[in-house]
Amino acid sequence: MTIAANAHIHPAAIVEHGATIGEGCRIGPFCIIGPEVTLGRGVEVKSHAVITGRTEIGDETVVFPFATLGEVPQDLKFKGEATQLVIGARNRIREHVTMNTGTAGGGGVTRVGDDGLFMAGAHVAHDCQIGNRVILVNNAALAGHCILEDEVIVGGLSGVHQFVRIGRGAMIGAVTMVTADVIPHGLVQGPRGVLDGLNLVGLKRRGAGRADIAALRDLVSALGQGTFRDTARARAESGTDSPLVQEVLDFILGPSDRSFLAPR
Repeated sequence: MTIAANAHIHPAAIVEHGATIGEGCRIGPFCIIGPEVTLGRGVEVKSHAVITGRTEIGDETVVFPFATLGEVPQDLKFKGEATQLVIGARNRIREHVTMNTGTAGGGGVTRVGDDGLFMAGAHVAHDCQIGNRVILVNNAALAGHCILEDEVIVGGLSGVHQFVRIGRGAMIGAVTMVTADVIPHGLVQGPRGVLDGLNLVGLKRRGAGRADIAALRDLVSALGQGTFRDTARARAESGTDSPLVQEVLDFILGPSDRSFLAPR
């Protein structure tokens, strides 16, 4: 066991032999920290949280009460193999959030980037790969093997089907079921999600210019008139001056055997 001298561990917490607790960590009462857990500098774990399994948590992340991180996957194929959960820095993991380790069949690692906000009751299943500055709103749930790129927002009570990819800057509305890939900067809404245009608010906040937004709108309109990959391939061959359009084309033509959510 390695515990930094200036870490503060409440007497009612349980830190099992073998855990690594970084400088300035704070562990509240009735927490359980497992023997293969590593907490980076300044991590705060509030009362009644459970961190177990081969779990690494990056600097200055805060884990709120009753979160459970690093438990085994909810996958009947899991046979107890050694897999991991790796969480980046400065995340806010709120009450009752669950994040599971990976599976051997999915690469063995569930990975979460930096600066995310995971609101109360959100779930990250085995083998998910989550980028930076991602937000899961209350009770949003990701099934296994999902990929969320940077700056994705998933609205409350929404679910994402296993193996789905969601591109950078996309927004999923509340109470939405996402069953197919979502292009970067897309806006998805409805009980059975459909592509409902662009996440214009997010694009403007990130400084996208009018020309790029107009080019994206033109591309989304064209995508609704034929198959995604055929249309994207034709656009890619003709070339584009917009880096945002190129990002969407690269996403569509990237490695995936799933379909895409289409415009209305």
